Amino acid sequence: MPETRLDDDTAARLLATAVENVRRDHPVHWSHIVSSDADLVPQRVLHPIFAGSFDWHSCVHQTWLAVRLLRVRPSVAGADEARRTLDGLITRANAEVEAAFFDGPGGGFWERPYGWAWLLVLDAELRTWGSPWAGGLAPLSAVLRDRYLVKVAGSRLPVRTGTHGNTAFATGLVLDAARAVGDSELAAACAGAALRWHREDAGYGGFEPDASDFLSPALTEADLMRRVLPADEFTAWFEAFLPDLEEARWKVLREPVPVDDPGDPHGSHLVGLALSRAWQWRAVAEALPPAHRYADLARTAAAEHRAAGLRHVFGHGYYAEHWLGTFAAYLHLNAFAP
Repeated sequence: MPETRLDDDTAARLLATAVENVRRDHPVHWSHIVSSDADLVPQRVLHPIFAGSFDWHSCVHQTWLAVRLLRVRPSVAGADEARRTLDGLITRANAEVEAAFFDGPGGGFWERPYGWAWLLVLDAELRTWGSPWAGGLAPLSAVLRDRYLVKVAGSRLPVRTGTHGNTAFATGLVLDAARAVGDSELAAACAGAALRWHREDAGYGGFEPDASDFLSPALTEADLMRRVLPADEFTAWFEAFLPDLEEARWKVLREPVPVDDPGDPHGSHLVGLALSRAWQWRAVAEALPPAHRYADLARTAAAEHRAAGLRHVFGHGYYAEHWLGTFAAYLHLNAFAP
């Protein structure tokens, strides 16, 4: 997907917010299992790269946001300060500390799958760019690459939630990352899981959204399947999956959900839902034949969700701004392409 409009002022504001987020140690959502008082250590001790931005996964994808902007807008205001920040964080020594945690007993499930997926997207962004930070991150990305491979190859069933546990969202990101760096083994495992989980899905009947959703289970699944099916097979699959998409019951999927309080944690999730739906509707429209009966519907839905989501990215406090910039940038810039 090509870059869409992202003006210089917005890019600079996104970058400045990302840099501020990855630096700060508090507030922090401290979610480790604690077996003794000795485990009560600051987040920055266990995670010297990704301790900021409230929680580990948000810090990972805010780091991706900074890297992505530096790649496509190298002269954006604040670029030098961002580079100095990343130089201090993404070092091999720091990555080895992070890798040791994920190679240990708690690392087999913590931040899986969402945080792992964003880490592999960050790794692929750095590697396809040829950035020296890629070498610094390598000890951690190697551990999580292998962990994800084992998990996705062995998972019999998907998780269809509209939040962090959604396996279609994470696997779509990892599939893109694996293809970008030529990791055919991981890409094949992701594609195989997508088909195993969703190939026979038809007549979707879920009720969405929930109040805390930042992903649409239906559209996230479709966004994964358009990555692994040939165009004609995806069209047939999508028609069977949502055969009544034009009906009134799917107005809630076609139109943005009102956000009453974008500064509330769940309210900010609904802003993220608009942004993720925007790029997923766009992807569905591009995967369907141009004259397909759903194509115009999908294009219209993408535009409406885009406008609704971008309205609330800034100005609504830390619960929104510690993460929404990532989804706004991904909508504008996608990943990997220079």
